Amino acid sequence: LNEYCKVVYLDRTQGVSSTELRSQKRLVKLGLVGDTGIFEKYRQEAAFANGVEVVAAYTEDVALKQRDNDIVFTNDYGKLLETVDAVFIVSHPSKHYEQIKKALLEGKHVLCESPIALKQAECQELFELAEEKQLVLMDAIKTAYATAYHRLLLLAKSGKIGNIVSIDATCTSTKELENQISTYERRNSICAWGPTALLPVLQLLGTEYEKIDSSSYFMSDNDAFDLFTKINFNYKNAVASIKVGKGVKAEGNLVIAGTKGYIYVPAPWWKTDYFEIRYEEASQNKRYFYQLDGEGIRYELVAFTRAIESGRNLSYVDSNVSNRICEVVGDFYAQKDCAMI
Repeated sequence: LNEYCKVVYLDRTQGVSSTELRSQKRLVKLGLVGDTGIFEKYRQEAAFANGVEVVAAYTEDVALKQRDNDIVFTNDYGKLLETVDAVFIVSHPSKHYEQIKKALLEGKHVLCESPIALKQAECQELFELAEEKQLVLMDAIKTAYATAYHRLLLLAKSGKIGNIVSIDATCTSTKELENQISTYERRNSICAWGPTALLPVLQLLGTEYEKIDSSSYFMSDNDAFDLFTKINFNYKNAVASIKVGKGVKAEGNLVIAGTKGYIYVPAPWWKTDYFEIRYEEASQNKRYFYQLDGEGIRYELVAFTRAIESGRNLSYVDSNVSNRICEVVGDFYAQKDCAMI
């Protein structure tokens, strides 16, 4: 750290635990909302974030029984909201708007898996409601909170590769596809992978692109489940392309091209702990390694609790980026600028 700032080490205060103090100060009773399959994963990650206690979980699966004595499972969303200070919503995107709005109206802070809504107008409405109620509403894209990714953004913006002229991001998966598409709670490619793939594009090139066009490969003519979608962006001085798929597999890397060099992040770039800056002269190439604990979930939970404590939105995903993500997703469902392949 001495390369960037002066580091001063302070002696530990004997008999005082800073961890306990932080935990007592920011204790947040958290409720999980969504599919039953994610509960254990998110609960485990919450254990690493000081001041967060998962006390309840909401699911519409009426057959779900309480797994232990620590978490109360319910299929009544209203009852869940009565017992928590905040909710972490990881339900199907079609339910996000109503669930977020109800939570905000009940005075609860919200961390929601992206996209926040399926329409830009709904997303904007929710952020305005959160501001009016003085509550925290954060977009949960765990990649944004990974140390390596955050460092990558700083290096790219600092001019290490010159002016950025092109970004290519790919996110695909085929694992358990048949199980995912056979249930009502299935997530298509644009919702499952779109927000993550859009993140570096919108954070590095901005939200004011001049032109957008997309092409999608659907399961059937009458089905909104896209097995694969490619979206191209034209900016004033740059271009970008994202490829997302739940039924097509491709190399999941990220390439950010600049006038001096380029940044290469190997697959899976959205969970990276390593990336390279490459130049014409290979001897000048640099490699960067950063530890990634979990998948970034615990980091976004820490940011969420800090935001609640401070009363300020400390999200690593700006509301303008969240709004634009919802607009892109909304245009997909409206088939605007979209071709079928």
